[in-house]
Order: sequence, then structure tokens, then C-alpha cells
Amino acid sequence: MDNELLAYARQLGETLLAGHKTVVTAESCTGGWVAQTITEIAGSSHWFERGFVTYSNAAKIDMLGVNHQTLALFGAVSAETAGEMTNGALAHSHADLAIAITGIAGPDGGSPEKPVGLVFIAWQWQGEAPTVVKKLFSGNRHEIRRQSVATALLPP
Repeated sequence: MDNELLAYARQLGETLLAGHKTVVTAESCTGGWVAQTITEIAGSSHWFERGFVTYSNAAKIDMLGVNHQTLALFGAVSAETAGEMTNGALAHSHADLAIAITGIAGPDGGSPEKPVGLVFIAWQWQGEAPTVVKKLFSGNRHEIRRQSVATALLPP
């Protein structure tokens, strides 16, 4: 396991534990890597509530309640979808904080408007609006996904 990612997850866990809070993840292009990193830490069950891997649009709609119109208008890789993913993760869990990731890890699937490496990461606390960041990561598929996980584990 990646020691840097584990350090970020431990830091997140310590912050959540100190506030008696829990986290839920909603992942697309990372395929559960954030949840895997969190659950690598012994005792994470005290602060990790659950994780959703919603790779397809149908999964985003079915599991998180992402609006099909949002997907049609903005696409799966968008700030709007990332925000709806965190909102849905909170609505379908008992967590206090939601983390969502949606992006294009490559090597295919990019376009001039949405190139490979484009990733939207969202964080949302229960009762608040989501904070969404747009990132353009570089590297191969693994490197783009890893950078996405590292960023997601460090909420703003």
C-alpha cells in the first residue's frame, strides 16, 4: 500500500475521530481506491461509514440519486455530477462527510473539452453545500487515479 496515501487517510481519520464524525465515499474513476485506502487502517470502522462505487451512469442514478438530466446536460465528468454524488452519498448513508470523485483516467475517453486527466472531486458536510474542485492530472491511468485519491483524502 502507498505510504503517502495511508498518511493522508490517517490524517483524515484523526480529524473525523476528534469531531466524532464519519465519512462516506462515492467513487467513479477511482473504483473504490479511496475506500480501500481508508479501510487499510486498523480502526477505520470508527470513522468510515460506507463507500459507493458508481462507475456507470446507471449506478450514479440508482445508488446516489444523481439526476439523469444532470448527466445529460453536463456529463458524468462534471462539477455538477460530483456535487450530486456527494449529496446522494450523504442521503444514502449516516455519514457526516461525503467525498466523491468522477473523472477520465484514460488512456481513452478524453475529448478536447474533457481531456484525459480531467477529474472533479467533491466534499460535502451534512447540511452544507458541496465544495467541488476541478483538476487536470497528468500521467498514465494509474498515476491519474492515484493523484485523484491523494487529493480526495485531503479535504479543503
